[in-house]
Amino acid sequence: MSDAHDQPRALYPTGLISFNGQPAVHLRSPNGAQATILLHGAHVVSWIPAGHEEQLYLSPETKYGDSAAVRGGVPVIFPQFNQQGPLPKHGFARNRAWQVQEAQVRGEHAFAVLTLSDDEATRAIWPHAFTLEMTVSVDDRRLEMELAVLNTGETTIEFQAALHTYLGCGDVRHAQLEGLLDQNYHDAVLDQPRQQWIDVVTIAQEIDRIYWNAPKELTLRETGRRLLIQSHAFDDVVVWNPGPEKCAALPDMPDDDWLQMLCVEAAQIGDRVRLAGGQEWAAMQTLVIAD
Repeated sequence: MSDAHDQPRALYPTGLISFNGQPAVHLRSPNGAQATILLHGAHVVSWIPAGHEEQLYLSPETKYGDSAAVRGGVPVIFPQFNQQGPLPKHGFARNRAWQVQEAQVRGEHAFAVLTLSDDEATRAIWPHAFTLEMTVSVDDRRLEMELAVLNTGETTIEFQAALHTYLGCGDVRHAQLEGLLDQNYHDAVLDQPRQQWIDVVTIAQEIDRIYWNAPKELTLRETGRRLLIQSHAFDDVVVWNPGPEKCAALPDMPDDDWLQMLCVEAAQIGDRVRLAGGQEWAAMQTLVIAD
């Protein structure tokens, strides 16, 4: 006989909520961990571990709406990273309305499953059949985000993907990102290949790097916080902060908010995924409060 805690029970609050005027799913685990996911883009905009404060950055000046790309949280990047192809920047998944398939509590976890399938608008710019599935789960001090891609057509598809995670920081100049020693990366600021020759990455100005074949666990340290950043089946890691000058030029972000965030993104960029008809690919990023 299964334990009662293993059985699904209604999520509280039940159904959709409104987040800044947008439909969203709110998750709350039995131990108090919370997350909020917009239906627009399956975009995680909040993660509050049990007994802790908000861990993600979300710009107070971001725009919301049908064509808006939300500044902060965890944008879903598919099928193109940045401007590495003919599609709009970072593809179209982050700007589409997703469907909620599940939102419930099971045991100590609260989770939601959202999906996006091709339609006339996506096929007009990317002529392929697909279904994306985004699964978001919270439990105590952990946030898990899994992106799955199913090729529902007959022809092979090729794509890039990423979870463009904006981590909140008290002051990014005092933060340290550990675990990238000896890793090769592309420095987009300098537009040249480089190698990480010290273990700790610190931020004092603009940084825009793609680390190739990166380690599967990194650590972000700040005073009073140690955050583990884990990935599965994503090969690459992007580290990005606009720095003071570019931040001041962004229309959807306060001038000094570059100090409040650091993007550490789980990504599949260098080796694009190829899926034959009927094949599926899935990858995950997990954030864990360690201290």
